[in-house]
Amino acid sequence: MARPAEARPRPARSGPFGVLDIGSTKIACLIGRAESDGRLRALGFGWQKGRGVKSGGIVDLDEAERAIRAAVGAAEDQADMRLKSVVVNLSCGQPESRLFNVQWPIDGRAVTEDDIRRVVREARARAASEGRGTIHALPLNFATDETVGIADPRGLFCDTLTAQLHVVDAATTAIKSITACLGRCELDIASMASAPFASGLATLVEDERELGATVIDMGGGTTTIAVFAEGQVLHTAQLPVGGIHVTNDVARLLSTQVAHAERLKTLYGTCQESPDDARELLPVPLVGEAEHQIAKVPRSALVSIIRPRLEEIFELVRDRIETSGLGRAAGARVVLTGGAAQLVGARELAAHILNRQVRLGRPFGVIGLPDAATGSNFATLIGLLAFASGDGQTMHDIDFTAEAPRGVFGRVLNYLKERV
Repeated sequence: MARPAEARPRPARSGPFGVLDIGSTKIACLIGRAESDGRLRALGFGWQKGRGVKSGGIVDLDEAERAIRAAVGAAEDQADMRLKSVVVNLSCGQPESRLFNVQWPIDGRAVTEDDIRRVVREARARAASEGRGTIHALPLNFATDETVGIADPRGLFCDTLTAQLHVVDAATTAIKSITACLGRCELDIASMASAPFASGLATLVEDERELGATVIDMGGGTTTIAVFAEGQVLHTAQLPVGGIHVTNDVARLLSTQVAHAERLKTLYGTCQESPDDARELLPVPLVGEAEHQIAKVPRSALVSIIRPRLEEIFELVRDRIETSGLGRAAGARVVLTGGAAQLVGARELAAHILNRQVRLGRPFGVIGLPDAATGSNFATLIGLLAFASGDGQTMHDIDFTAEAPRGVFGRVLNYLKERV
């Protein structure tokens, strides 16, 4: 399906930026910048087969370090520059998506930038009190006293400022592991971005973001979900199942090696049944047997393994959307992306189970990318570059990373500043 041709919003920052997608099946790095017309230009690209990573989390520091160094090094050589920091995706640490309502006393004066910063800091503090690290604290809308639906309240007078924020957080231990691994690679983390949020930035057109759409990114070790509406991401979720689990099902039930199972899935895999499936025989090398010992298995057997697993994934996605309470906001549109979404029949099966219109989403809006990086399995990587340029970030002219004062004196001074 042809991808939509739509320009991106004018970028808030031009770069260059380095972004890193740490996944279970691949680790990819992209260096790029934003042009004045809103398009993103790739300057360097590198990727490696995923090593030391499981379900998006670091499980082997040495293996992950080698893969990250190789991917980053290839991108740096192409771009002829060295990275000091990267924007990295987060797919580990059991990320959760929550909405917070925060009220802040203004006492009749005009709302300032500091007031908004403190509101965001309050939402971050609530997450930190539960042993969670905040990935995003995105202001969705504000209210000044009785006036609601305000996008930017700066300069308005009120007694109480109320903000609704979308907070995505994760276990601090998982964040520390990623930070430590990148530290070994001599890289700092410029910022983190939720993986499904990034995928949505890469694959949704503006009308879908405004009217409501759900992005389902079917990766190797995880399937992630993001609900967009009114131009913003309202909810994200993650399921610990993806394309690797389909491959493992094939390997286990057909008694073949994982590498052969992946090849069978890629070349012949489908979840659409056909009358010819029973007659078409596929070569399956048996595990533990000599190389010339090859069984002949009907394609219908492969379909009967792949389809139930995809049905399970889409049923879990449907349940997550329903329990989020955002079924209406999500609209009737689903964009399916990620490597596992390329299986024949996945779109039709998703439409049937989710009872929504489904299209396959490929990343768009980046020029200069090699052909190898234009597929839907690189949606998160390209979305990270869009995020680095300011896309999807509300009130990006405010630095929300400013640290709160430390020590007793600093806290007292901050208290007086906020209330006097």
